[in-house]
Amino acid sequence: MGLNKLTLLDYPNKMAAAIFIGGCNFDCGFCHNSSLINPANKDIISKQEILDFLDKRKNILEGVCLTGAEPLLSNELESLILDIKSIKNYKIKLDTNGSLPNKLSYLLNKNLIDYIAMDIKNSKAKYPKIIGKNIDLNLIEQSIQLIISLAPDYEFRTTLIKEYHTKEDLISMLDLIKGAKRYALQTYIESEMVRQKGLKSFSIAQMQEFLSIAKKHITEAILR
Repeated sequence: MGLNKLTLLDYPNKMAAAIFIGGCNFDCGFCHNSSLINPANKDIISKQEILDFLDKRKNILEGVCLTGAEPLLSNELESLILDIKSIKNYKIKLDTNGSLPNKLSYLLNKNLIDYIAMDIKNSKAKYPKIIGKNIDLNLIEQSIQLIISLAPDYEFRTTLIKEYHTKEDLISMLDLIKGAKRYALQTYIESEMVRQKGLKSFSIAQMQEFLSIAKKHITEAILR
């Protein structure tokens, strides 16, 4: 695991810490946390060190973001959340790719997650191109419906990349999350960590055009 001791961006309207959990079942070439994809990577910081830190900052921090890679792959996720909440009733935000609806349902039904951010990678036809493998898209759709119906608060989000996304893809994704209350369109920014170099972001004007389309379908569509 890794730890970002303070983030004002990852958990909307909350001062939070972010815990990075290794291991992912997707292989997105533009992932900014590609070093976490291999679950064999050693922890940067131990679980106990993280808990000790959260205890020291319990009068300052409001929330904890569980991110990755894909946190739901961890068999220790529930115990980690319970340990965090035993220190203080921290608000817990989970970042997920939506491929594990059974685990997601379990945590939601136990009221262990306060906010979920699920990545919508692309239109259904282009999902394999983005994630580097084939996947049963029923799992993605199940997670979407679970989040809409059970999550206390949530957002769906898409990082838009010129080489991967079109206006038609956006419309398809909006249909996929029909009924959602919040959708964030994220501008792609290349970093040293991404494995697929040279991908291009859309211009501000193009992102604004995408936003205007999204706002016709989702009440709270935002640019990020």
